Amino acid sequence: MKPKDTLKRRISRTFLLQAAAISVAAAVSVLLAAAIIKQVLVTEALRMEADYFWERHAATPAFPLPDTRNLSGFLAPVGDDRALPENLRDRRDGFHSVHGQAGFTTVYITTRNDQRLYLLFDSERVNELATYFGLAPLIVVLLVLYLSVWLAFRASQRAISPVTWLAREVNRLDPQAPVVQRFDPSRLPPDADEEVQVLAAALTGLADRLEAFVERERTFTRDTSHELRTPLTVLRVATDLLLDRADLPADARASIIRIRRSSDEMEELVNAFLLLARETDQGLPSAWVCINDVVVAELENLRPLVARKPVDIQVDAECRLLVAGPEPALSAVIRNLLRNALCYTDAGRVSINIAPRRLRIEDSGIGMDPQQIKEAFRPYFRGEPQRRGGHGVGLTIVRRFADRFRWSVAIQSEPGIGTQVEVGFPDAQCHPEQTA
Repeated sequence: MKPKDTLKRRISRTFLLQAAAISVAAAVSVLLAAAIIKQVLVTEALRMEADYFWERHAATPAFPLPDTRNLSGFLAPVGDDRALPENLRDRRDGFHSVHGQAGFTTVYITTRNDQRLYLLFDSERVNELATYFGLAPLIVVLLVLYLSVWLAFRASQRAISPVTWLAREVNRLDPQAPVVQRFDPSRLPPDADEEVQVLAAALTGLADRLEAFVERERTFTRDTSHELRTPLTVLRVATDLLLDRADLPADARASIIRIRRSSDEMEELVNAFLLLARETDQGLPSAWVCINDVVVAELENLRPLVARKPVDIQVDAECRLLVAGPEPALSAVIRNLLRNALCYTDAGRVSINIAPRRLRIEDSGIGMDPQQIKEAFRPYFRGEPQRRGGHGVGLTIVRRFADRFRWSVAIQSEPGIGTQVEVGFPDAQCHPEQTA
C-alpha cells in the first residue's frame, strides 16, 4: 500500500510549489518589462532622431546625416533607392528589422518633401543593456523571495515539530499498557505553542482514562470468566450423572440431553464472548492451524443437529489449508458457520469446500432474501425466529473475529435454494492434501 504523505512533507511541497510559481511569475514579469522597455526606448529614440534631423535639414539642407557607433543614416530621393544597401531597398515607411548591415538591426524610414530618411540603429547593444538591467533586478527579487520562503519554511517546521512529536508518541502508545507520562506537556519540545500544550494535556487525560478502562476490562474478563464457567461446569457434571442412570425415563433423558446441549452451546458462546472482550490477541497463542482438522472436529461435535434429518454432509478439500491465528478464534468462526448451515437445512446437503486461501460452506437450506443478508451480521438476528438452535449472535461473532484478524466474509443466498458463506484467509498457506 502506498504510504501517505506526512504533514512535514506536504508543507515542504507547498512551499516549493509556491516558490516555483512566484519565481516563474517574477521572471516572466521582469523579462517582459525589459522587452517592453527595450522596444519603447528604441522606437522613441529613432522617432526623436528622425524629427530632429528633418527640422535641422529644413533649416540647413547640408545638415549631416547621423553617423555614430550605434546610429547611422541614409537620405535618398523617393523612388530612387539605387544608392542604398540591398537590404534597405523596396521598404515602406516605419520600423523594420534588417540583418547583415554592419551590425545594425533596426531601421526607421520616414518621408518628407520627396526624400526618404533611413535611420539604422544598433539594437544589439540595447538588447545587452536590457538583458543586463532585466536580469539584475530579477536575481535580486528571486534572492529576496527564496530567503523569505526559507524563513517561512523554517518557522513552519518549528511550529509543526511538536505536533510531529505528539504523533510519534501516539503511534508508540500500547493500548494494553498505556504510559500516562508519555504525553506530559513538560516533555514537549521547547518551541511548542499553547495549542500543542493543550493537546498534550488532553492526550494525557485520554491515556489516563484508557489505562483505567484497560484495567477494568481485565478485571471484568477475569471475574466473568470464573463466574460464568462455574455454573456451566456444574450443569455439565449434573447432566452426565443423570444420563448415567439406567432407570431414567425416556422423556426425562431427552430433556436432560437438551439441557446438556444447551449448556454446551452456552459454554461455547461464553468462550467466544470472552475472546472478543480482549482488546488485542495478547494471551491468545497464535500458530499455524489446519482448517481441515478444525472442520472435521467441529462436524463431529455438531452431527447431533442433523441426526434425524436427511442431510448429506460433504467435505471437499483441495489442499491442507494452514492459517496463522489463534485456534479458539478459528474454531469459533467455523463452528458458528457450520451450526447455521446444519440448523437451517431440513433436507438436502451441506458441502464444505477447502481451497487455497478460502473456506466455503454451502447448504440447501431455507436461504435468505437480500434484506435478510444485509441484517445477517446484526446481533440477535435469526432467519426464522421460531426455529430451534442458536441465539442469533453466531454471524456477529464471525464478523468480529474476521475484522480483528483481517479475514474476509462474504454471503450469497436465495430463499428456498440455500446459502453460501465464504471466508477468505489472505495470508494462508496451502499444502497438498495427503492421501493414503
